[in-house]
Amino acid sequence: MIRVLIVDDHPVVIQGIKHILADEADIVVVDEAHTGQLALEKARKAALDVILLDIGLPGRQGLEVLAQLKSEHPKLPILIVSMYPEEDYALRSLKAGASGYLNKARAPEDLIGAIRKVAAGRKFISEALGEHLASYVGGDTQKPPHESLTDREFMVFQMIASGMTITEISIELSLSVKTVSTYRTRLLAKMQMKNNADIIHYGITNKLLQ
Repeated sequence: MIRVLIVDDHPVVIQGIKHILADEADIVVVDEAHTGQLALEKARKAALDVILLDIGLPGRQGLEVLAQLKSEHPKLPILIVSMYPEEDYALRSLKAGASGYLNKARAPEDLIGAIRKVAAGRKFISEALGEHLASYVGGDTQKPPHESLTDREFMVFQMIASGMTITEISIELSLSVKTVSTYRTRLLAKMQMKNNADIIHYGITNKLLQ
């Protein structure tokens, strides 16, 4: 039996996933969590085989939660299930320890197959993502500017792109204003941008907003 924890802040999505998995004899949803912190707490208590994790979570961001989950449970497969485009988030998620990445627009049978695949210890990537990664490794595509950012820089980038102030970000991430400002300076330099307006425009254009 594959025991699954669903981590998503949208109740409709959780109910939809439960409905999809309800008729699968070898898969059972044992619990759900609406925030990253709650996911961490439940993962420490429950016997799990797979975690379905959304990236866009309130409070602690999905990639940060992913990193901590892998630190505490290195052998536990985590499948990212997100609305964000695979080409923008999948590689970063896989590097952070995810066992696979599935866009929410995919068919229900893809979700079922992905859960079984990662539960068996294998990686799941879609055919389209496989082609993107192959061209990326082969040097056929130019690396987008945001992929040069560290996970923390990318997190700050997303928050600025979403309209948050430095002070708000410092509170959200439990960092000093000075530290957040340093991350902002670094990401502006790496992406060759001048100000927050450039960040917001890039985030909207490339659909990178949380």
